[in-house]
Amino acid sequence: MKTPQVESSDELVGLRQQIDSVDRELLALLNRRAGLALAVGELKKREGSVVFRPEREAQVIDGMKAVNPGPLQTASIAPIWREIMSACRALETPTRVAYLGPAGTFSEEAAIGYFGSSLMRVQCASIDEVFHTVASGAADFGVVPVENSTEGVVARSLDLFLHTPLFIIGETSLFIRQNLLRRENSMDGIRAVCAHPQALAQCHGWLSHHLPDAERRPASSNAEGARLASQDPSVAAIASVRAASEFGLHVLAPAIQDDAHNRTRFAIVTHPDRHPVPKPSGHDCTSLVLSVKNRPGAVHDMLVPLKRHDVSMSRFESRPARSGQWEYYFYIDVQGHPDEPKVGAALRELHDACAFFKVLGAYPVDVH
Repeated sequence: MKTPQVESSDELVGLRQQIDSVDRELLALLNRRAGLALAVGELKKREGSVVFRPEREAQVIDGMKAVNPGPLQTASIAPIWREIMSACRALETPTRVAYLGPAGTFSEEAAIGYFGSSLMRVQCASIDEVFHTVASGAADFGVVPVENSTEGVVARSLDLFLHTPLFIIGETSLFIRQNLLRRENSMDGIRAVCAHPQALAQCHGWLSHHLPDAERRPASSNAEGARLASQDPSVAAIASVRAASEFGLHVLAPAIQDDAHNRTRFAIVTHPDRHPVPKPSGHDCTSLVLSVKNRPGAVHDMLVPLKRHDVSMSRFESRPARSGQWEYYFYIDVQGHPDEPKVGAALRELHDACAFFKVLGAYPVDVH
């Protein structure tokens, strides 16, 4: 039996016609903006400057947030304008972005969230391959996970920053919602759960309670785990809803991460020969890696310049130097940009106090 059609009221029809009219006006304005972007692109080509400027895009979004009169929520401004800028940027030149694949990973989601959907996707099999792809020039930018709110730092990313020329020009964070996926729409007969080691750790409590006898099988990415689960009915995966759709899997259990506020921070990396350090945007972060001589008070002395110049430190991590001498590298994030006088002065003193000093990047950060 067919459901009877409800006739729209004259008022509703009139409102829809107004929306259609506004949509046409928006399209005309977007095309006008695209034409201006093309003109800017031609000027940049003549001057030899880069197409993507993260500090400029951050300033555009900040400006739109500041003048938003509502009722559109301010939180909606950034994703809308990133897509607009992504589409306009693609008219100038395609942006090639490398990330941990295959399709459906959180890294892919982070790449699209930062650059917009008008990008050339370069899927890589490992974090090492992301760094290599960008370093070799096969991609313009890379997106790599650096820290999870539950499991802490992604050690491999930190180690690669130390040993490659790539540097950070931006960051983005993603709410990580882990889901149990499977070919069969049932929990019965699951012999193994396949996912990235970080995801397995993030869901340790849930797995111990609901699937205590299932093998926890590491994979290079959650999406790779989903691909393997699509081929073996005895295997389940932990991955995103996007991965479930990509590989034709059922979502058996949503949001199985132990921490309801689980987030992952991603760094946007590029090669210094192909992209300049972003200029100050007004809300920036500077990332460093340092080491000091193994002597009493050395770490304290390393931090004194930050206090002296009133520079706030937002992150401090240590990694073994693997020298066999119980030495460590320290990964530090400070608020501000080296072009700011107090930050610049603190970094110069810090440089003199350290046995090893490397700026990993200075870049705009999102302010919610």
